[in-house]
Amino acid sequence: MPRTLTEAERDQFLAEIHIGVLSVAADSDGRPPLTVPVWYAHRPGGDITFFTNTQGRKSRKTRLLRHAGRFSLCVQQPRFPYKYVTAECTLVRADRSPAVEEVLAITGRYLPPDAAREFAEAETSHPAGTFVLFTGRPDRWASADFDQRDDR
Repeated sequence: MPRTLTEAERDQFLAEIHIGVLSVAADSDGRPPLTVPVWYAHRPGGDITFFTNTQGRKSRKTRLLRHAGRFSLCVQQPRFPYKYVTAECTLVRADRSPAVEEVLAITGRYLPPDAAREFAEAETSHPAGTFVLFTGRPDRWASADFDQRDDR
């Protein structure tokens, strides 16, 4: 039987490098909810941030997030011992002009330092101005750890 992670374990797990899976409700266009992979950052006990509309491209994600004002983010460990954390969040900020350092807090988790900075600088200065940094406040958590060892 899986066990629920403690808050400290949850924060530690989210600090590791994983791809998050974002889900946001559809609007009245009859299409299904949107579920997409995202790079994210999480401050222990704090908010979750991620971005969209890179390279000047507009996305359905931005429109749906603004309409719904809520989203879920699931992060998983796909190898044994399986583990996941899901956060149901309220959208608290959609920043179209984020600072390079805010974007670097995410890209720096996934790319080598030079590439992370180059990506952050390119996106925050892109002439199309479509880039958006989203911040969500976790309202409810779900988690499971399928490790059955006693030495955790």
